[in-house]
Amino acid sequence: MQPKLWKIIKEEIRIWRVGVFPGIIVIALVIVARLSGSMQSLEWLAFDSFLRLRPEEPIDERIIIVGINQDDRLLNSSISDRDLAALLWKIHRCQPRVIGLDIYRDFPVNPGHTELLTAFKNIKNLIAIEKILPKQIAPPPNFSLEQIGFADQITDADGKLRRSLLITPTPQGEKLSLSLRLAEVYLAHENINFKNNIRDRTTMQFGNTPLPKLDSNSGGYVRTDVTGVQVLLNFRSGQKRFRSISLNDIKSNKFNSRLLRDRIVIIGITSPSPKDLIPTSANTSKHSAKTPIHTVEIQAHAVSQIVSAVLDDRPLLNTWSDGWEYLWIFAWGFLGIAIARLSKSPLANIIIVITTTSSLLVTCYFLLTWGWWVPVIPTIIVLALNGIELTALYQCDKALRSGIKARQDIIERTFETIHNGPLQSLAKVLKMVKYQDLPIKELLPELENELEKLNHELRGIYDFLQREPPTQDSSLYLGNTLVLNLQDPLHEILYQVYSYTLARDFPCFRTIKVKIRTFEPIDDQHLSIEQKQGLCRFLEEALCNVGKHAMGVTRLEVTCFSSEGWYTLSIIDDGLGVNSSREGRGTQQFRNLAKQLKGKFQRVPLSSRGTICELSWPVTKVWYFNK
Repeated sequence: MQPKLWKIIKEEIRIWRVGVFPGIIVIALVIVARLSGSMQSLEWLAFDSFLRLRPEEPIDERIIIVGINQDDRLLNSSISDRDLAALLWKIHRCQPRVIGLDIYRDFPVNPGHTELLTAFKNIKNLIAIEKILPKQIAPPPNFSLEQIGFADQITDADGKLRRSLLITPTPQGEKLSLSLRLAEVYLAHENINFKNNIRDRTTMQFGNTPLPKLDSNSGGYVRTDVTGVQVLLNFRSGQKRFRSISLNDIKSNKFNSRLLRDRIVIIGITSPSPKDLIPTSANTSKHSAKTPIHTVEIQAHAVSQIVSAVLDDRPLLNTWSDGWEYLWIFAWGFLGIAIARLSKSPLANIIIVITTTSSLLVTCYFLLTWGWWVPVIPTIIVLALNGIELTALYQCDKALRSGIKARQDIIERTFETIHNGPLQSLAKVLKMVKYQDLPIKELLPELENELEKLNHELRGIYDFLQREPPTQDSSLYLGNTLVLNLQDPLHEILYQVYSYTLARDFPCFRTIKVKIRTFEPIDDQHLSIEQKQGLCRFLEEALCNVGKHAMGVTRLEVTCFSSEGWYTLSIIDDGLGVNSSREGRGTQQFRNLAKQLKGKFQRVPLSSRGTICELSWPVTKVWYFNK
C-alpha cells in the first residue's frame, strides 16, 4: 500500500474514532433504556399509529355480527332465554357454518330457560363462552368441551387491547378461546386442521399457516406476561369491517337469509354499556382512534385474522428475535454516526437526518403492513441523536484540528521568515568570528555593524507580524520593510525576490561577474498562495546558499521557463559550494514543496565545479496539498 494512501486511511480512522465511541455509547444507552421498558409506551403508540394509517380493507364477508342493543327491549340489560333461543333457531335455519354466542349464560333469564337448554343441546355448530380470568363465569349447561371457548381479553398496561389470547392453561387443562374455536370449525369444512407445528411444538398452525406466538419481549413489549398462546391482533382497517344485523332485523325478518349461509355468525351485545366495550387505539381507522369497540367485534377481528391468514394469505403480525431487533437498532445508530461524519455542514446534516428519519418511518410502516413489527422509537432516537449530536462533535474536532494546523502554519512561516533573514545574518556573524584572523579590536566594529543589522531585521519581522499575522498569507516579508503581494504574477514576484536577495551582503556575491536571469511569464492560476510563497522561499534560500557557500563563484544563472509541459525554476553557479550528504531544513522543505506540486527537486554538483539547484512542476496539473 502506498504511504500516502495509508496516511489518508489512518487519518480517516482517527476522525471516525472521534464519533464512533460516543455514538456507540448513545446506542448502548438507548438499548438499556429499551430493555428497562422505558420506551414500551412509545413503541405501542407508534404501533397503533401505523395500524390506523393503513389503507382500508374490504369487508370480511365470511363473518356476520348479530348485535343486541338497547332497542331490543332487553330485560335487565340482557336478552331473555326465550328470545335468545328463538334467535339461535332462526339463525341455525339459515345454515351458517358455525355460530358463536358471545353472551354469558351461567344462570337462567326467564322466561324460556327450558327452550334455551333445548337449543343448546340440539344446535351442534354452536360455540358458547365462559370466563376464566381472573374471575370465573361458568359456561351454559349441555355443552361439550369442543363447544366452549373462553372470551377473556388481555389489555396492556395502558388499558388498550393489542393481543389476542388463544390458549391458556387452567387446573382443568388447556382451554381454547372463542375465536380459535370458531376458526377451527370454519376451516375444518375446508379440510384445514388445527395442529402443532412439527418444528416447534409450542407453535400452533392451521394447515401450513403457523400462528406467530407472542414472546415476553416481542416487538415493543418488555417482560410481558405471555402465559398460554398469545398473538398480536392484526385488526382489519377501514370504517366498515364486518356486516352487522340487529336482533330486531332478525325477529322481523328484515334481513337476507343468504347472508348467513355458510358464514361465521357471532352473537353479542352492541349496546353502549362500558362492560361490553374495550378501549383500543389500534383498532380500525384514523377517524376512530380513541373509540372503544364492542367485545363481539373484538371476537370478529380475532377470528377474521386467523381465517384470512389461512385462506387469503393476509399477514399475521410477526416480530424479529431479540438479536435481529438490536442489530437493526445498532445499524441505524451507526448510520447516524456516518451521516454526522460525512455531512459537510450542520444544515446539510439536519436535512439528511430528517430525510433519513422519514425513510425509516416509511420502511417501518411498510414492514408492518407486510406483517413485521420492528423497533421504531429506539431507531429514530439513535439515528437522530447520533446524526445531529455527533455533528457538533465532529465540527469541534474539525475546528480544533484547524486551529492546530493554523498554529503550525504560523510557526512554519515565521520560522521561514527568520531562517532566510536573521538566521542568515547570524550565520555570517558566527562565520566571521570563527574564521577571521584579525584581532578582536579590529573585528569589533564590523561585528557591531552586523549585529545592528540583525537587530533591525528581527524588529522588522516583529513589526510585520503585528501588521499582518501569518494566517493572512497573501503577503511575503523579505526584510528592510519589503513586503511582496503574493497575488501579483509569479514571474514579477520571483524577480523581486531575486533582486532583493542579491543585494544582501553575502561574501560570495562579491566575486560574481556574470549574472544571467530569465523569468518567463507563468500561468499561475492553479497555484495556491501557499505554493507561490514556497517557490519564493525556494529561490531566496537557493540564492542565499550561493552567497554563503559558493566560494570563487563568478557566474550565476537564474532562470524560470517552461519546456515540454513543465515549469522549471533553476539556479546554477560555478562556485566550489559545500559537499555534504546532510540535508538541512531548507532542503526538506523543498522536497515537500515538490511533492505538493507533483513535481521534482534536485540539488547536485556539476562535473567540474559549480552547483545546480532546480525545482520543476507540471504546467497544467497542480495538486493542492491538504494538511
